[in-house]
Amino acid sequence: MKNPGVADAIVAKGGLKQTDVVLEVGPGTGNLTARILQTARKCIAVEMDPRMAAELTKRFQGKAEHKKLEIVVGDVIKVGALPYFDVAISNTPYQISSPLVFKLLAHAPAPRTAVLMFQREFAQRLVARPGDTLYGRLAANVQMWARVDLVMKVGRNNFNPPPQVESSVVRITPKVPRPSVSFDEWDGLLRVAFVRKNKTLRSAFLGTTSVLELLEKNYRVFCAQNDIELDDSPLGENEEMEDTKEEDEWEGFMDVDEDEDELPDFFKEEQAKKEQQKQEKANGTKKKKRGRVARLVREKVRKVLEDETELAEKRARKCDEGDFLKLLYAFNLEGIHFC
Repeated sequence: MKNPGVADAIVAKGGLKQTDVVLEVGPGTGNLTARILQTARKCIAVEMDPRMAAELTKRFQGKAEHKKLEIVVGDVIKVGALPYFDVAISNTPYQISSPLVFKLLAHAPAPRTAVLMFQREFAQRLVARPGDTLYGRLAANVQMWARVDLVMKVGRNNFNPPPQVESSVVRITPKVPRPSVSFDEWDGLLRVAFVRKNKTLRSAFLGTTSVLELLEKNYRVFCAQNDIELDDSPLGENEEMEDTKEEDEWEGFMDVDEDEDELPDFFKEEQAKKEQQKQEKANGTKKKKRGRVARLVREKVRKVLEDETELAEKRARKCDEGDFLKLLYAFNLEGIHFC
């Protein structure tokens, strides 16, 4: 970053105090670091490139600020637990944008705020609201745990060399106290719902065989942990034909709306499974008989979507936090879990 005015503005958005410990990710040559050290009590700079870390050390060596600077060489996503910090500031490497956001939100105790520069489209996805074109799992997930504000735009000419994309600075303020919801459960629900964010929730949950198989597996674990007996006998031939007919109505489930790297594994594997089933059918391979547990889970899912929440015909991209909380609560009451 070559524009000192932009660097000053980014640090100012953090509202630093003289007692603050600041985590800086990707300090580079230290343009933001120098400004952080002018105000904060300490700056912990995490730099993956050892050469840049050496340059950073050299820049502040022999100066008074050097005593307030701690340099950690490594990948911030892989270094394990982060030390205590009050504020995070980062000119974020674009390839770690999403994992960095969630690592910061998962940190305990939660930081007071995080001021992060991202590729502009990623920043727009973070602040998108229900009904917006860019609203998806990322926005719904982050906004559950924090307030997110777009605070400034940064043009590519502020960098040397200029990147291919425009940038924006986002301020993320974690909610205190943290919502008393399991992150894994919440994220698991959103992963299913947003597999097809422009389709109905009925389609997302009842139209994908692997989703139902995943929920059946989780329901079996729940029953085992709570000493609930299950009738695991197979369905009769007529009953199985009835279930198969219902599934055939949802064969168009591969209308992918989300980015490939955000799709859950079961969805990525679904197409291969379908192709295998078609091949087995063509070869006359006998299909594994469906059990009564699978039918029970399907009925529980239908009950939640249609009877308990009446959200079956709503699309994920138009659902707000309250809708998803209502869904998660209703599913959990039926013993259906997502982790």
